[in-house]
Amino acid sequence: MNRTRNGRRLSVLDTIGGTRLIPLRHLVPADSARILVKLEYENPTGSMKDRMALAMVEAAEADGRLRPGGSIVEYTGGSTGVSLALVCAAKRIRLQIVTSEAFSKEKRDHMSALGARLTLIASPTGGTTKALTLEMIEAARRLAAAPGCYWTDQLNNADPLLAYERMGDEIWEQANARVSAFVQMVGTAGSLRGIAARLRAHDDAVQIVAVEPAESAVLSGGASGSHKVEGTGVGFVVPLWNEAIASEVQTVSTEEAMATARRLAREEGIFAGTSTGGNVAVALRVAERLGPDHVVVTIAVDSGMKYLSTALYAGA
Repeated sequence: MNRTRNGRRLSVLDTIGGTRLIPLRHLVPADSARILVKLEYENPTGSMKDRMALAMVEAAEADGRLRPGGSIVEYTGGSTGVSLALVCAAKRIRLQIVTSEAFSKEKRDHMSALGARLTLIASPTGGTTKALTLEMIEAARRLAAAPGCYWTDQLNNADPLLAYERMGDEIWEQANARVSAFVQMVGTAGSLRGIAARLRAHDDAVQIVAVEPAESAVLSGGASGSHKVEGTGVGFVVPLWNEAIASEVQTVSTEEAMATARRLAREEGIFAGTSTGGNVAVALRVAERLGPDHVVVTIAVDSGMKYLSTALYAGA
């Protein structure tokens, strides 16, 4: 029997959200705050970006920016592209993705498997840089000039904020209304903004700790550079960023983020990507500073399955 929601048949898109929040049991020292991790890899593509992609597409459908029979274009390090590919496959929408070999082969293969057409931009450093991001954006801009094409333009798109506000409410409820600090690496800044807004609406004393790659610490006033924390640190201050979002900004190196992700896999059984390692590395610092009787929340952004061919897990 086909179940329905609000009078329509359920689809894979109805499985987005509602992910679990679990405590770390082995990595956290006894004299530190409790750390809770939101398992966003429970979303259908294994990434929190499923929430973002669905919000961008449905908002554009609702207000006519994306018309019936139209197509979508986006630039992406991979996870947003995979999530868009899922949404577009479920909705039968054509999708063109601009990405790079700087990002994992698994993500590129996943996008293709879901039906997306890929345009690859070379990265001379092999990592994420400001120049690479800007070149990808310009390539997407050219593709988006085609008739009937809608450019989701994730760095400038505020449509996902409401979806991430709902995620903030999920966190608050699952944490039993006890959150002392929230820690997250910054990509588009949309998820940090949305989650922070709701957590602070519940308790304005919640500390919001933004995290960026140490090799490209532009939010901290440093120079942009090349790094390998996919989905973060685009090399310039992103349009959705606002200094009022964060209580503080911390940095984490690619090396420390990867090392922490490997520890998460081996000591907690949480198999996630490099940005998750960065989230937890900084959450451990914050938990040590706050001490017992506090709760720090962070995110397992995506599945480690997306990184098996990369330096994160290759040969691990």
